Amino acid sequence: MQPLLVFADQLGRHVHSTALEQVGRPVVVHEPTSHAAADLVDRLRRDGLVADVLPTPTFALSRAEFTQWAGDRETFRMEDFYRAQRTRFDVLMDGEQPVGGKWNHDHDNREPPPKGARTLDVRGPWTPTEDDIDSRVRADLDAAGHPTVGQDGPRLFAVTHTEARTALRHFVRHRLAAFGPYEDAVLGDDWAMAHSLLSVPLNMGVLHPLDAVHAAEQAHRAGAVPIAAAEGFVRQVLGWREYVWHLYWRFGKGYLRRNALRAHAPLPDWWADLDADAVTANCLRTALQGVRDRGWTHHIQRLMILGNHALQRGYQPRELTEWFATAFVDGYGWVMPPNVIGMSQHADGGMMATKPYSSGGAYVNRMSDHCHDCAFDPRKRLGDDACPYTAGYWAWVHRHADLLAGNHRTARAVSAMRRLADLDAVLDQESARERF
Repeated sequence: MQPLLVFADQLGRHVHSTALEQVGRPVVVHEPTSHAAADLVDRLRRDGLVADVLPTPTFALSRAEFTQWAGDRETFRMEDFYRAQRTRFDVLMDGEQPVGGKWNHDHDNREPPPKGARTLDVRGPWTPTEDDIDSRVRADLDAAGHPTVGQDGPRLFAVTHTEARTALRHFVRHRLAAFGPYEDAVLGDDWAMAHSLLSVPLNMGVLHPLDAVHAAEQAHRAGAVPIAAAEGFVRQVLGWREYVWHLYWRFGKGYLRRNALRAHAPLPDWWADLDADAVTANCLRTALQGVRDRGWTHHIQRLMILGNHALQRGYQPRELTEWFATAFVDGYGWVMPPNVIGMSQHADGGMMATKPYSSGGAYVNRMSDHCHDCAFDPRKRLGDDACPYTAGYWAWVHRHADLLAGNHRTARAVSAMRRLADLDAVLDQESARERF
């Protein structure tokens, strides 16, 4: 009798051995997407109820291949991994060289939003039409009575293979060309910008990453999109996404406990409850509204607005990680620990990123339209209208001056902080700040 193939995560945390015994044959599973699910599979395999574990079809590179590439590395550079991925899967390559002669087109993909624009001049993202299945799922969730956050609304993301293929074609045809230059930009009236919104079907396993990057590559080779846009998308999917997946397993279960900056402040109620209306700062309020209303914001809002705020205020990294994992529609057990513990909060002490990602209000002002009508002034660090990101940045630098002074990428910030004539007043203000 042939074993039955299922996804490991479909087994669920509360599967009893008797349920699998009733199947009448051992099952074959794909690699789980969390340590908890992996522990369950190991137990069921020891009991003879799981016959084999196959590489996950949700990623291009298997865990065994990553282990071979990683060797005895203790620290990792995404650029090294990304180039290896491009070469291994022959994506945007001309023989042994990258298409266009450059591996990295980040310099062309950091444009601020167009001046005076309220939205990008691109066609909106594809969205699905809800059907009876959506209605039944919504009714089942309501009946279950599980605690939830955010607001219910129409489904915005593809969740089947057919929907995902449609969303991918729409993105490549109508939005990819604008994605590259403005992938780091934020506009208050354009929540999706030119992003693909494909993280949900990719993380659900209904769209293969190589299908996504090959579609972008073909569009470039056909002359439909510039190389910078195609490469920027490929970097996110074949580079960063795969990198995060493999580092989740590489760093192990103890990674969630890392707290190199000794951040212990609990998440405030207004944050945990997604009470965006309690927030004054335009950038932070808009980001929280995105999580509340859609369960999604793009990567700059996650890193440089939400993550930057949490880093400056010293929110407990594990609690913050769990918040990201549960509040975002593309949050999975493997996604958030490297992104939050490593990239956003620098709680791993540099295992993943060479420097903390903190900035003052000047960055938000340059890359968004949030500051021009905000109650806070990004140029000010002192006073009632002092930007909490600008003042908070200098308070954060002061708090971690010894660490930052020893890093050549952040030592200049410490020197600048020590030259501030009003530093003591800024520190007093930030220690007492209640309004954001």
